[in-house]
Amino acid sequence: MTDKSPPVEGVEPLGRTSVLGSVIERLEGLIFNGFEPGATLPSEGKLAEELGVSRLTVREATRTLEARGLLEIRQGRRPTVAAPNSALVGDFFQIAIRRDPRALLDLLDVRRALEVHIATLAAKRAGRGEIADMEMSIAAMRAAEDSEAFHTADVRFHENLAAASGNRLLVFLIEAFAEPLRESRLRSFAGHEARGGGIDDVIEQHQTILDAVKARDPKHAAQSMRSHLEQTEQDLRALLLDTGNEQAKDVEA
Repeated sequence: MTDKSPPVEGVEPLGRTSVLGSVIERLEGLIFNGFEPGATLPSEGKLAEELGVSRLTVREATRTLEARGLLEIRQGRRPTVAAPNSALVGDFFQIAIRRDPRALLDLLDVRRALEVHIATLAAKRAGRGEIADMEMSIAAMRAAEDSEAFHTADVRFHENLAAASGNRLLVFLIEAFAEPLRESRLRSFAGHEARGGGIDDVIEQHQTILDAVKARDPKHAAQSMRSHLEQTEQDLRALLLDTGNEQAKDVEA
C-alpha cells in the first residue's frame, strides 16, 4: 500500500552513533510537536528512509515508545499517538505497595504534598458542577451497602476534588493513584475500625473538606484535608503495627 502521508518536516538522516536512541529522540519530538493524540505516524519504510536507518531500528524505537505510553501499536496498522495515560504512574505505585505495605506511608506523603494544595485550589476555583459531583460522591458514600461501594465513592470524591482544582496535571496524578488509593483506603479503614472508628466519621471528614470548598475558604479546606490525611496516617500505622505483631507471633509460634 502506498504511503500518502505528508513529508516529515525537520527530520534529518542520522549518523551511526547511538542510532536507536537518536531515532527514539526524533520520534518523541514528532509526537510532542507535530502530532495530536490519535494521529497516525508515517509508515516504517517512510520513517526509515527519511531518518536514514533500517526499518528494524524504526520498529524497535516505536516499541520503546509504546512501552512508555506514547504510542499505541496494533497488528497490521501503523502506530498511533496515544492520549495521555496515567496507568504507568499508577502501576509504579501499585507494585511498590504490593512489594512492601509500608510504602502506603510513602504514598500518603505524596498525597499530602498534592491534595492539601488541591483542596486550596478547589476552594478558589470549584464551579457548581464540580461541587455537585463531590456532593454526589459523599451521597454515594452514605448510601453504600458494602465496603467496595464505599471505598469507590471515597476515591471518586478525591478525583472530583482534583477536577475542581482546575489543574489538568493534578487531575492526571490523582487519577494515576486510583488503584493504589483504593488499596490504601481498604487498609486504612481496617486500621480505622481497629482504633474504634466507623464509616460516619470518615464521611464527616470528607464533608468538612467539601463545606470549606463551598464556603470559598482555602485555608480551612487545606487544614481539613491535612487533618483527614493525618487521621489516615494514624489508621495505616495502627494496621501496620497490628500486622507486624501478628507476624511476630507467627514467628514465635
